[in-house]
Amino acid sequence: MGIIQTKQVNVNIERLTDGDGHQFYGYYDNPAWSGNDRFHLYHKVKFWDRLQEAGDTAELGMIDIATKRYVPLAETAAWNFQQGAMLQWHPLAPDSEIIFNTRSGGQWHGAVMNVHTKERRLLDRPVVNVDPAGRYALSVNFARMFDFRPGYGYAGIRDPFYDDPHPEQDGIFRIELATGRSELVVSLQRIWELTKGAFNGADRKIMINHLNFNTDGTRFIALVRNFPVAAGWKTAIVTANCDGSELFLLSDFSYASHYHWKDPERLVIYSNGAAGSNAGNQLYVLTDRTHRVELVDPAFFRKDGHCSYSPDRSMLLYDSYPDEDGYRHLYVYDLVHKKGALLGSFYSNPKANGDFRCDLHPKWNRAGTAISFDSTHEGQRHMYMADMRDVFNS
Repeated sequence: MGIIQTKQVNVNIERLTDGDGHQFYGYYDNPAWSGNDRFHLYHKVKFWDRLQEAGDTAELGMIDIATKRYVPLAETAAWNFQQGAMLQWHPLAPDSEIIFNTRSGGQWHGAVMNVHTKERRLLDRPVVNVDPAGRYALSVNFARMFDFRPGYGYAGIRDPFYDDPHPEQDGIFRIELATGRSELVVSLQRIWELTKGAFNGADRKIMINHLNFNTDGTRFIALVRNFPVAAGWKTAIVTANCDGSELFLLSDFSYASHYHWKDPERLVIYSNGAAGSNAGNQLYVLTDRTHRVELVDPAFFRKDGHCSYSPDRSMLLYDSYPDEDGYRHLYVYDLVHKKGALLGSFYSNPKANGDFRCDLHPKWNRAGTAISFDSTHEGQRHMYMADMRDVFNS
């Protein structure tokens, strides 16, 4: 059973993209909307029914929300169907600069580009997540990611640590955005030393699948996963200061999936909770550097979904994976009045599946008045927008 069926509200939903090619934004946790909510970023590709391969490129650009005018900006070979090229607006220039990943000199790099002049500069390493204050970005080994889950890594470069289960020279890197320089702040070996007790003496090859700064950039979370064996992978949740100090094991290798920071100390996450939890896989609020666990609403949230707080933290956006009929559902939950609503149900075209599937990945605009999401219900990958003003009064 998925999320319980609930009242559907009337919201205006319109398509943002045209019929040419396959267009999407990707993940739910990067800023897709410009600072003034005028433009929305996009990826455009020529196919949607297979994984990306070395040499496949994606067009990057922005769409004027009012006129639907396209503004192409760049092309990249560093992309995938789940998270794109980590395309996002620079926190210090949210109406004029974007950050994305690219390939140059046989390596992956982050790039910072001015959308008006097209001037760009390269960063030492590719970007995963950017500090909301605009000082730093986090980076990992995308070649290792590709070996683990191709839909989240980049094709074409071999992992130099392929045969090392937890190298001392690889792990989580911090990039200084002003200079482009990077440094290793937490090694995979250090993480293994913290978490290896869960495997009772057996060795495991590990990697970082997801990581994000908290809301003020002082700490970050990382989901650490072991390469699949017969029983599949498990996930450990670790947090640290932005310089890698005060590494904390929030939850040992168990089950953990999508999350979103509420404030500098708390995050919502669909997981098995933390030490002492007894409610099983649920949507929890965890408090960093503690094992405090709070349930959100176990009667409403029954399965995993991409979760994100509205800018004022009063609502929670959520989606679902396909049900037995092939439909994905889009929800919003009022955290103040403890009630949820169904925004719509969208057929998930089976041509896009596995690691090249098209999740809805809903995202708030800056003002909290609208959301965007990706979908294949019209036979192509497209981006859509829903008006969220007065959603619970409709």
